[in-house]
Amino acid sequence: MVALNQSLIKFFKAESAVGVLLIMATILAMLLANSPLSYLYKSFLDIPVIISIHEFTIAKPLLLWVNDGFMAVFFFMVGMEIKREVLEGALSQVSKIVVPTFAAIGGMLVPALVYVFFNWGDPIAMQGWAIPMATDIAFALGILSLLGNRVPAELKIFLLALAIIDDLGAIIVIAVFFGHGISTTALATSGFFIVLLMLLNWRGVTNNTVYILLGIIIWAAVLKSGVHATIAGVIVGLLIPLRNNTKSFHELEDSLHAPVNYVILPLFAFVNTGVNFSGVSSKDFVDNVTIGITLGLFVGKQVGIFTFSYLAIILKLGKLPNSLGYGHLFGVSILGGIGFTMSLFIGSLAFECSGDACINMTDERIGILLGSLFSGLLGFLVLKYQLRDRK
Repeated sequence: MVALNQSLIKFFKAESAVGVLLIMATILAMLLANSPLSYLYKSFLDIPVIISIHEFTIAKPLLLWVNDGFMAVFFFMVGMEIKREVLEGALSQVSKIVVPTFAAIGGMLVPALVYVFFNWGDPIAMQGWAIPMATDIAFALGILSLLGNRVPAELKIFLLALAIIDDLGAIIVIAVFFGHGISTTALATSGFFIVLLMLLNWRGVTNNTVYILLGIIIWAAVLKSGVHATIAGVIVGLLIPLRNNTKSFHELEDSLHAPVNYVILPLFAFVNTGVNFSGVSSKDFVDNVTIGITLGLFVGKQVGIFTFSYLAIILKLGKLPNSLGYGHLFGVSILGGIGFTMSLFIGSLAFECSGDACINMTDERIGILLGSLFSGLLGFLVLKYQLRDRK
């Protein structure tokens, strides 16, 4: 029993643990969705969860509570990570962020163009143009960690910076393009409490409990406003005070890693990847949506990241760390095509069900799984070859 506990502790401390759990959650979801127990899987997703306070009511199935509620916590952590990296970490020096910024821009623009190329003229399919733009930082770093101590620290920092800027781009896309039925009253309410948080930050209040309680109100108001509720998580995360290496900030951020990485993200993967293949034919694998997402992630990402990075370097706007070469850059560019969690999330917004009108989600998820799988495998092999002489 002691040996088992030590093995579990070692597993959860490993950077690859999150990726392994996401893979396990995905496999379990697909097994259940294609078994005689598929009705239980669907019933689990449809469990009604209702919160009502006087006349204020939020009533959603469990699937949407995970996507709109639990994922807001994930984006809250993302907001805090962005703030920390900008003020203290990999994004705090302009010289270190130029190439990753160019890489992120190319890694968002080119995949979107690839998707648009295959789906131009189909207004329903075009709703998914942003799906291949995203990079799953947890999965990408998990794959990188499989190479052990051969990976230079600069390579991890580059991938981290790239993914954080990529996340920021995805957040902007979600905020701008995936709002619906805007309620000015709810939006004004959220705006009032956001200003209140800014004032508290300005006055030097560092009690995280106050920020979280007001953050919950902001989340509920944003949810009712028609802007996607996860944006509230990012905003509140950015407003948590970080002055002179604030201890409470780092303690809160550290406390979020375990529930987000080992509960929220695997649960999100579980409820969103249960593809039922009973109605899937060979046509679904060559559908324009599937091809657009698969090639957007697998080809568009690596071309966009590598080309824009190279452009920044030859224009002498930035440079790679001395320990990295173009081979390392190419390997990381391929890993950037692991969209998975973020792509699934954007896909759930792009092809969201509304009443009886529900767009078939099968093509979208197949494309994400294929593109992420190919990117993960090839990226690992390329970097393994590039790092073959390091010990």
